[in-house]
Amino acid sequence: MTNWIQKEMTLPPFSRGCHLITTHVLRELPELAQCQIGLLHVFIRHTSASLTINENADSDVTWDMNAALDRLAPENAAWRHTCEGPDDMPAHVKASLMGSSVSIPVSQGQLLTGTWQGIYLCEHRNHGGRRHLVLTLQGEFDRGRN
Repeated sequence: MTNWIQKEMTLPPFSRGCHLITTHVLRELPELAQCQIGLLHVFIRHTSASLTINENADSDVTWDMNAALDRLAPENAAWRHTCEGPDDMPAHVKASLMGSSVSIPVSQGQLLTGTWQGIYLCEHRNHGGRRHLVLTLQGEFDRGRN
């Protein structure tokens, strides 16, 4: 039988950049261990931060990602929307480019990410604050498994 679980979670404030949050998400979803087959959807409820899945083995990847995003949407461009500071409009552009959600297949209580993949919060503001996520897990659950 297919079941749905939906939770909201709040991440602690992160500095500007890409931050691995896989363990934060897994900590909020102990029910994942009982999911035999399913799909986890993670959605961020903000327009100046984003989510992505990328390599989690080499920290240079996140540095290079941030550098590339800064080249695509620099703060010193001629933005019209500046009422929330010079990092706000570039953050909106970056969030639109990166996306507001990720979906990950689940099997036998595990996320089916690749060997070197993790879920990242991409904080595009200098001081973005706490970020709110919606976690939706749909799947077939083995209720007898701990």
